[in-house]
Amino acid sequence: MSDYMEETGDPFTGKKKEELKKFLEYMGLTYDEQITHSIVLRKEKEIIATASCQKNIIKCVAVSEAYQGQNLLAHLMTSLIEYFYGMGIFHFFGFTKPQNKELFCSMGMYPVAQTEKILLLENDKNGLEKFLKRLKKETQEQQKCKVENRHENGIGAVVMNCNPFTRGHEYLIREAAKKNKWLHIFILSEEQSFLTTRERYQLVKEGIQEIPNVILHQTSEYMISPAVFPTYFIKEKAKAYEMNCQLDIQLFGERIAPELNITDRYVGSEPACDVTHTYNQCLREQLPCYQIRFHEIPRKTYGDQIISASEVRKKYAENQLKSVCGMLPESTWRYLERKKNETKTI
Repeated sequence: MSDYMEETGDPFTGKKKEELKKFLEYMGLTYDEQITHSIVLRKEKEIIATASCQKNIIKCVAVSEAYQGQNLLAHLMTSLIEYFYGMGIFHFFGFTKPQNKELFCSMGMYPVAQTEKILLLENDKNGLEKFLKRLKKETQEQQKCKVENRHENGIGAVVMNCNPFTRGHEYLIREAAKKNKWLHIFILSEEQSFLTTRERYQLVKEGIQEIPNVILHQTSEYMISPAVFPTYFIKEKAKAYEMNCQLDIQLFGERIAPELNITDRYVGSEPACDVTHTYNQCLREQLPCYQIRFHEIPRKTYGDQIISASEVRKKYAENQLKSVCGMLPESTWRYLERKKNETKTI
């Protein structure tokens, strides 16, 4: 590697970022603005190879055609892994084109799920199996102190952000719980800008205590919002989100749902957000392929306004939380009031 110079950025800015964007564009890729760390290899000041990541997700990997077959990818992956370990990250993922499968597998990555356009890999050969085992153990432990709904036979599922947990989320959960023997609630574990994963999980736990047949889970990286999936390698940008939805739904339908015997999935209707509406439509079309019934529950309203977590966050930032107190369960209201007061005293 003495002929090449390695350079890193957290991430790159200015001229160096523009050079990286141009190189990726030349390689048929798009720079991902969510990147948190990048590595480039240069020869005589020109970029010849690069790899980046967003937290624990590898992305924007490319080696110039003239330098392929010279172990540059191995060098990039080694540098990225050293970076991960230095950051305390020991479980990481990669999204790429299916035709790159052999290449990434040779670098110690293992396939998790694959569609026609997208391949998801991870560095733990048994990572998904460990996650499924954890879900099953959580289910068995929670069922010991819960009571099933003996009037129904289905096993339902709801996947939520709950940032924060509102009466809209509570309503959806109650409606789904009425119609199923057991209801699994998956709280997306990717960190949010308002409340942490731990805060969101705890608020949901407190808000559903009176519902006897619900089982609560955190999701890990195997169930993340398709909105955060990388699209840097997808040329058809207009269809990129739907492709990501397909991968998410396939992973849920083929691996997660069968492990927990899930037969039904529930969502709230989405009249305002085009992204969520598209995701719901993909669920409606694709879940039946996995023998899973899809249910869309009309959103709960507060007065003439649809209950919305984004509206709560907006009013919180504007110091007008009282104006949306009717949208929140008492436990969420108390927590946000306390959080706001603590922020004021700092």
